[in-house]
Amino acid sequence: MKGFSDSNSRLGSISRNECSSLLQDNVDTQALRIFVATWNVGGKPPHSGLNFNDFIPADDHSDIYVLGFQEIVPLNAGNVLVIEDNEPAAKWLALINQALNRPSVDTDTLSRYTDSSSQASSLNASVSRDLKNSRDSLFFQKQSLKSGSKTFITEQGRRLKTCNCPSEVARTYYRDSCFRCPQAYISDDDSSDDEEEVTSSFSVADTASAVSITDSQRRYSLIASKQMVGIFVTVWVRRELVQHIGHLRLSCVGRGIMGYLGNKGCISVSMSLHQTTFCFVCSHLASGDKEGDEVRRNSDVTEILKNTNFRRICRRACRRIPQKILEHDRVIWLGDLNYRIALSYSETRMLLEDNNWDALLEKDQLKIEREAGRVFKGWKEGNIYFAPTYKYSNNSDAYAGEAATSKKKRRTPAWCDRILWHGDGIVQLSYIRGESRFSDHRPVCAVFRMEVGMLDSSLSKRLSTPNMKVGAEELLPPSNDYIS
Repeated sequence: MKGFSDSNSRLGSISRNECSSLLQDNVDTQALRIFVATWNVGGKPPHSGLNFNDFIPADDHSDIYVLGFQEIVPLNAGNVLVIEDNEPAAKWLALINQALNRPSVDTDTLSRYTDSSSQASSLNASVSRDLKNSRDSLFFQKQSLKSGSKTFITEQGRRLKTCNCPSEVARTYYRDSCFRCPQAYISDDDSSDDEEEVTSSFSVADTASAVSITDSQRRYSLIASKQMVGIFVTVWVRRELVQHIGHLRLSCVGRGIMGYLGNKGCISVSMSLHQTTFCFVCSHLASGDKEGDEVRRNSDVTEILKNTNFRRICRRACRRIPQKILEHDRVIWLGDLNYRIALSYSETRMLLEDNNWDALLEKDQLKIEREAGRVFKGWKEGNIYFAPTYKYSNNSDAYAGEAATSKKKRRTPAWCDRILWHGDGIVQLSYIRGESRFSDHRPVCAVFRMEVGMLDSSLSKRLSTPNMKVGAEELLPPSNDYIS
């Protein structure tokens, strides 16, 4: 490792390659636990009797939660072509918050989020209004609820920083990378007007006024959430990690009607944690169980990789912040990928009855297409030891085809719901499905251990000292010119 005095003397006039090498030589590695889940909920809003343990196990204590949904609203013309319904997203957020920050919540409290009482209607209407106002903007700038509604509150009223680069190394920030970060740049004498602006610019983090969760009880904060028609993704992190997250961006790619509407497609979230970049892709690919439909799904993946672009918000001399999915250090792709089993219904049923997973998996379209190099080349997926997740009869453990009266309504069971990953430093610890009967899909969950690079404590402390040079641009307030 290079001496610190040598490192310090060279800061200020070094090339990107030299600076990157300097930081890499001073980076330690820490392992974090990340929980990922995907669920196609069939266009149904959650109800008060929903057992959320089938989606987020009560005994799981991960550092980061990435939760993706498909069809949180019916994929009808009104939602696709006119305006999407944001009320179900608000209900899912409330239930997720309750599950992750569960102190002791009684059934009556739960029902206030999901029943049809006037109080719940008022809550959901308030949530929905603000989410609708934020559809086309960055989540950490515009997608939180107004503080006056007292339904959700922010992480200590602070804006999540856009850039968490070491200040000495990255002192040539551009104006669009100068959002204030928690703790480091929030002073106690901020004006009330500024405080109100900050409150409405951070992502939804709590439902404290409704669920009596105090600041000390809250373990997880919501840092990102976004809806595109029926696709909905939300990312929560342990409170202690919030200050180390930066470069938060999102990108939506529609692949539905006419090849670009949002009934199919993906939402991608990009962020950095310490010195490591992450990308989470939540997708709903082309449906259909006819021969050749897998080609359309392959095309969706290709177009998503091609057309997903994250805006450039930080121009550093030291390290290029990724703008494409595959430029990130760690990537997780989750969702209803819709790949089917290339067998007839009767053949599939026979193998299911024999629990012959190996024979079924040999005919899994995603496995076939990946091994042929036609899609997800270089990606990995864990071994599947669970039954196909689609399609089930309503509120039943029986596959839909068993009760179908015609072949047109019959669906061959398939592993539609999948989680894949790309990059080094990723180890999958589990890959399972939940058993909720809420929709015609079963949720799928995976837990990963991921390596995260952290600056050596001595270098990090030196770069954070108050007597360092600060560029004038860093003192400017955020500009709305850079908010999409």
